[in-house]
Amino acid sequence: MKNDAVPSWKKLSLFALSWPILVDSVLRMMLGTADVFMLSRISDKVAGAVGFANEIIMFCIMMFGFVAIGTSVAVTQYLGAGQKATASRISALAIMMNLIFGVIVSVIVVCFSEPGMRLLHLDPSQIAIASTYLKLIGGFIWIEAMSYAVSSIIRSNGNTRDVMYVTLGVNLIHVAGNYLLIFGNLGFPEWGVTGAAVSTIGSRILGLIVLVILLYRKTPSPIRLRDYISFDKLYMKKILGIGLPSAGEHLAWQSQMMMIMGFINIIGQQALSAHVYVYNISAYFMALSMAIGMGTEIIVGHMVGAGEKKAAYFRLLRSLRISILLTAVIVGIAALFRYQLVGLFTDDPKVIAVGASILLLSIILEPGRVFNIVVINSLRAAGDAKFPVLMGVCSMWGICVPLSYYLGIHLEMGLIGVWISFAVDEWVRGLLMLARWKSGVWTRKAIVSREHLPVHSLEA
Repeated sequence: MKNDAVPSWKKLSLFALSWPILVDSVLRMMLGTADVFMLSRISDKVAGAVGFANEIIMFCIMMFGFVAIGTSVAVTQYLGAGQKATASRISALAIMMNLIFGVIVSVIVVCFSEPGMRLLHLDPSQIAIASTYLKLIGGFIWIEAMSYAVSSIIRSNGNTRDVMYVTLGVNLIHVAGNYLLIFGNLGFPEWGVTGAAVSTIGSRILGLIVLVILLYRKTPSPIRLRDYISFDKLYMKKILGIGLPSAGEHLAWQSQMMMIMGFINIIGQQALSAHVYVYNISAYFMALSMAIGMGTEIIVGHMVGAGEKKAAYFRLLRSLRISILLTAVIVGIAALFRYQLVGLFTDDPKVIAVGASILLLSIILEPGRVFNIVVINSLRAAGDAKFPVLMGVCSMWGICVPLSYYLGIHLEMGLIGVWISFAVDEWVRGLLMLARWKSGVWTRKAIVSREHLPVHSLEA
């Protein structure tokens, strides 16, 4: 049998897809963590301010994902159906859409960063620090918008390892740039926060150039220049049909985080520093689940496009069991060394004590988060994007935000109370997502083909 005759999903291995995504995710997180870690050598105040600015940057980057997510689902399903030329046309359209969106966001961030930080109760002494960093990064955030789209397309074609190598290169350049420009080593100017921002921008520009080169080398059907400006309404509808609901979910999550950051600022500067440090650590706990979730999403998308919905159903359940087990092991090990991990960022004993308590709580929090990351990715890959948004908004704003205020501020439990609310929210949403997958409703949501198996046959 010729290789082209083999269904695309049978050529895909979860391990082969997921381990490069895991490394890539860890490296991407290190871009922000490197700034926080290296600037913490200056002071907790500076690190907290930059960490807060990074929350806003991550909010913007997550919003860029709505086009990338819609594109990933469309590309994987069309590739699964054997329609490679259509997948390439959708890819070109997605890149142009994200470029336009990225430029708009860059302008907004530069113009409204300081008023936004005041609104969220950031300490006045930290606003100037955070503003310098945020305006520089924000002005060039369109680079990340394009990188997000291009990376998603390359991964959807099964080339996850190439994206990983690019991110590795970006990280090495970024850390080297930080070393030279934050502290003024080897005769370079000592720019502090400004140096961290310049290093970040420069490394991301180089990364984008390499990603574009890879895009043209790896796509199975050539992308034509006219595809970038075609703005085909049918393809835009398919992208936005998945992407906009997903954007709603990310918007709900990031906006609730910004609201809760306001609560943490009210609790105090030590609470903010502890939250920033532990949040950077816990991001690595999520990396494994994110990798397995994204690898499963790619396979499920190809399966759904090929009409193999029963195989997709069991693929998700196997991936979920794997991610829960591995996450539990990683979080358990981290909990044993919680004081040492927080101590990497600060010498303040109060910040270390609070941060260590939060890391211990992660033993309960992270398994609940696994459900959301892995199951929601597969629901989207199948075309079922609206349900996760509806449940996410109800849980995040109906449970997490009010419970954070009640426990953290009203009952004066501080940061512990806030993170307890995170755990409750994750478990509620996670169990709801799993119930949705088992219901089989998603089998009727494919964007390429409307044929589906009877719901009762999935577990046969």
